[in-house]
Amino acid sequence: MRFIIYGAGGVGGVIGAQLFQGNVDVTLIARGDHLAAIQDRGLLYKTPEQSVHVPIPAVSHPREINFRGDEVVILTMKTQHTEAALEDLRLAAGDEVPLFCCQNGVANERMALRRFQNVHAMMVYLPAILLDPGTVLAHAARKSGVLDASIYPTGSNDLVAEVTASLNSVNFSARPNPTVMRFKYGKLIMNLGNALAAVSPPGDEADAIRAQMRAEAEACMTAAGIDCAPQAEEKARRGELMKSAPVAGEARGGGSSWQSLARGTGNIEADYLNGEIALLGRLHGVPTPANITLQRLANQLAANKGEPKSIPLAEVRRQIDQVS
Repeated sequence: MRFIIYGAGGVGGVIGAQLFQGNVDVTLIARGDHLAAIQDRGLLYKTPEQSVHVPIPAVSHPREINFRGDEVVILTMKTQHTEAALEDLRLAAGDEVPLFCCQNGVANERMALRRFQNVHAMMVYLPAILLDPGTVLAHAARKSGVLDASIYPTGSNDLVAEVTASLNSVNFSARPNPTVMRFKYGKLIMNLGNALAAVSPPGDEADAIRAQMRAEAEACMTAAGIDCAPQAEEKARRGELMKSAPVAGEARGGGSSWQSLARGTGNIEADYLNGEIALLGRLHGVPTPANITLQRLANQLAANKGEPKSIPLAEVRRQIDQVS
C-alpha cells in the first residue's frame, strides 16, 4: 500500500513523517514555498523527541504521481481547499481511488462522495503547527495523534483495518470505528472556539462566548437529529494517550485558524466550522448569533490579512448581541 498525503501542512506533514520514518511508502502533495523547501532539503520535522530533515518524496499536483492502483489518499488540507483538490485528484486518479478525510468539520466527506466511490471518514486529534515553509512542529508526547476511521457514513471494512493498523505501527492510536462521524461532530463543537482564539486575545468573556457557541451547536444538532459524541466520550477515547510537550527552541503557537491568520493565507476554515452551525441553525430554525459573528469576523480578518488576536472580546460580544 502506498499512502498519498494530500495537503501536507501541519497534520499531513506529521502523518507523512511518521509513516516515512516507519518505512512505509508515502508521497506528499504540497504547494508553494513549503513544497520547494521539502524538495530542497526534506521536511524539517520537530517533535519533543527529535529534530530531523525527513527526505519524503513530495509533488505539487496529483498528476505528477503515477497511480499504480495500490494507493490510499489521505486528505489533510483545510476544508476551504477540499473541492478544488478533489477535482484535481479525480482527473489524475479516477473515481475509484480510496480516500480518507482526515480533516476537521463534517463537510469534506459529502464533497468527496459526490465524486469518488470509496470514501472514508477519519477523526483527527493531532496538535501540529506549520508556520515556516518546510518545517512542521508536533507538540504531542506519547502518541503522535488519534486517527480513528470508518467507511462514510458508517461501517468498516478490511481497508479501514489495514490503514489504521499502518498508522498504529508508526505511533498513532488508530482504530476502526464504524460510527466515527459521531466523534467528528463532537470535534466540530470543540473546534468552534478556533475562530475566537484566532481573532481575539484571551480574557474572561472568552469562556462565555465559547459556551454560547457550544450551546448553539448542541441545540442545532438536537433539532437536526444528529448523533454527536459528548465531551466525556471524546475525552475517554483520548485518555492519557497524548500529552502536550515542548519542542526545543520553539514557542507553542495557536490552533489551525490562528495559523492561517499568522501566515496571512487570505482564507480561513470558519465557514466549515462556525458556518456549519449557522447552516444547521438556518435549516432547523435555531438562532446561532455567536457562531454567525465568529464566522463573519474570522473571514473578514483573513481576507484583510489582519493581525491575529486583534479584535477585542468586548467588540465580539457587541456584535453577537446585535445579530437578529
